[in-house]
Amino acid sequence: MARVLVVEDDLILSETLCELLESVGYSVDLATSANAALDLTAKQNYEIMLFDVNIPDFSGFELLKMLRESGNTIPCIFLTSLNDIASLSRGFEVGADDYLKKPFDFDELLVRISALLRKSFSSSANEVHYKSLIYKIETNELFEGEELILLAPQEKKLLSLFFSRMGQTISKEDFLYELDGENEASEGALRVYMSKLRKSGLEIQTIKGTGYRLVKA
Repeated sequence: MARVLVVEDDLILSETLCELLESVGYSVDLATSANAALDLTAKQNYEIMLFDVNIPDFSGFELLKMLRESGNTIPCIFLTSLNDIASLSRGFEVGADDYLKKPFDFDELLVRISALLRKSFSSSANEVHYKSLIYKIETNELFEGEELILLAPQEKKLLSLFFSRMGQTISKEDFLYELDGENEASEGALRVYMSKLRKSGLEIQTIKGTGYRLVKA
């Protein structure tokens, strides 16, 4: 399942957003301030970020600008009551991928999230075809035809990283960082997971001294 970071200090709205996203299968982390969001992005990888603009510490605009300047490219949607052209322009200038004005329709938000996920995985649909395999973007599942390939939670974390960066060399450090939350951040464990993913039908190259690459189909 895709992981979403929600940055919102309104208690009622943040709880509603988290419940909505979790009800459709997303994994959600909530930050109620800019500094809390920075802490979370330093510890976890996300597929989508939802930012309010007026948050404690400093604005959502400044937060995204800092993340973009540090190399963070995770798709971000601003959810804000600011509806003037200057604010809209500012949001896109700092690197926003979408901008939704409050109050917004929750179904519309889900549609926009789904569209950004497809875009980040370079797919026009909710799935990526890889040789005889099908990768489901929103559920982070791998199928052989109609049969689900059973993968451990740690392997599914690596699966998402591979498909979001297909054809790119991903460093061992990035993979170990991804696994850290499962307390499985060792190179030995990483090799075991890579072996399992290869047996699933993924063509994974070992880039000596650097990391791994999922070869484009």
